[in-house]
Amino acid sequence: MCTVVVDVPRESGQPVRVLAVRDEDRRRPWRGLGDWWPEQPGVLGVRDDRAGGAWLAVDPGARRLAVLLNREDLSQRSDDEVVTRGGIPLQAVAGVLPETPATRGFNLVEVDADGASVVEWDGLTARRTRLTPGTHMVAHHSPDDPATPRIGRWLEDFRRVGVADGEGWWEPWLEVVAASTADPSTSVLRRDAHDGLVLESLLVCAAAVGAEGIDVREAVLSEPGEWDDALPERLRAGIAALPQ
Repeated sequence: MCTVVVDVPRESGQPVRVLAVRDEDRRRPWRGLGDWWPEQPGVLGVRDDRAGGAWLAVDPGARRLAVLLNREDLSQRSDDEVVTRGGIPLQAVAGVLPETPATRGFNLVEVDADGASVVEWDGLTARRTRLTPGTHMVAHHSPDDPATPRIGRWLEDFRRVGVADGEGWWEPWLEVVAASTADPSTSVLRRDAHDGLVLESLLVCAAAVGAEGIDVREAVLSEPGEWDDALPERLRAGIAALPQ
């Protein structure tokens, strides 16, 4: 179901920080950060090979990032009436997100140099919320929803530790992620049965989006859904220097 932590700076000139955890069936083929969409030159992202879309997409020139999370669809549409959600992040970074998407429900975190928004689409209505300065969590319901166990348990911890100075700004947040694994019911790293599949946390991305550009890093989990102590170092080594 995925989890995103977003920090919108309180001071101008500071970047928006994002930590995103991708949950998916480990058997579903995918590719890490790359320029997989020739029809959108310069756009990079994490690609779902089965449907061809993106989980996370970045347009360095436009200073835009978008990351997709699934949510319940309340419509009565058949599978023949919908298209893959993977096109949504690509549309978002291009600035052409439709008002009524022809997809199943989703949450979309949109980030630019000025802040962050969450688009909620339940198959019937869409709502966009601009996030206020501070730290937020997004999963499969509304932003900062305390009824989502991992948000109710860990949001205040993410807020309390904040981000560190320098290149490893995400390390305090990773300490919270590691602590959360002590309780599988509230863990940020997931292993959940859903619609006949087992969805597990596969990938962690950290991104800083600001006026000077975008830095994004990725680290694949050694064992899906489980913490290991080498994750922070793999994330530190996984920087993608994005052309501007």
